[in-house]
Amino acid sequence: MSNLSPWLLLVALGAFHGLNPAMGWLFAVALGLYRHSRSVVLVSLLPIALGHAAAIAVVVYAVVILGLAIDERTFRIVSGVLLIAWGAYHLLYGHRHRLHIGLRTGLIGLAAWSFVMATAHGAGIMLIPVLMPLEQMGEHAHHMPATDSLWIASLAVLVHTLAMLVVTGVVALVVYEWVGLDFLRRGWINLDLLWTGALILMGLWLLVT
Repeated sequence: MSNLSPWLLLVALGAFHGLNPAMGWLFAVALGLYRHSRSVVLVSLLPIALGHAAAIAVVVYAVVILGLAIDERTFRIVSGVLLIAWGAYHLLYGHRHRLHIGLRTGLIGLAAWSFVMATAHGAGIMLIPVLMPLEQMGEHAHHMPATDSLWIASLAVLVHTLAMLVVTGVVALVVYEWVGLDFLRRGWINLDLLWTGALILMGLWLLVT
């Protein structure tokens, strides 16, 4: 694990997801304001993080299995095409398929919502090229990262999710305690558009390298 770059990228992606209101902090704050409780904001973070981690884990462990079946070059092509297609779909139709969930939902409903949102955003798919440099840690260089070391995949999920959880929690508390939600009406960076562009650019990078 001498090369820290993939792990730092996992943290950066987790932080980016934490900043995105669509990934959870907006819902945590809304629940807290609705129930007039800071504790609700904090408790909401757990199912949000678990749902996000589950969505990431599904992709990461699928990569582990797929990496046993195909060579690295083929996998890069498949991953690149998938990233571009997912980004294009998200750009054209993603806003039409938002999952709506009420403020009276329980922790299970909140976790399910977080899972669906992370999956729809392609959060796990973006981790594929980030994890590719870790393949050198395996016994066979042509295998995907963590094909023979499932603990690496689990650690990647944990690192990413913890980064997302910390940033989500900090933003949620700051907005709940001091800022309020009115600032979203005045202006907010379109993180979904940035994310869509990142998906497509990463897919192109995989295809040309």
